[in-house]
Amino acid sequence: MSEGIDYWAELRDSPSQAEVCFAVFVNVLELDAQGEPVNEKYAERRAATWLYQYCTGELPPGEAALEAWECELH
Repeated sequence: MSEGIDYWAELRDSPSQAEVCFAVFVNVLELDAQGEPVNEKYAERRAATWLYQYCTGELPPGEAALEAWECELH
């Protein structure tokens, strides 16, 4: 999804945006009773969706819009 996007150029001068990208991953990630991730790839995809949208101004084709809870900083 992020192929061809120079995300480092977009984020290097804006660490708070990198923080939001990480927050999306952590907010979406679910753990089982042993603390093992059960949806790591989905959490990665949602974080990549946020990154794509931040860098291009639009959602990747076929991706659902991010919900407010996904982007919350705690």
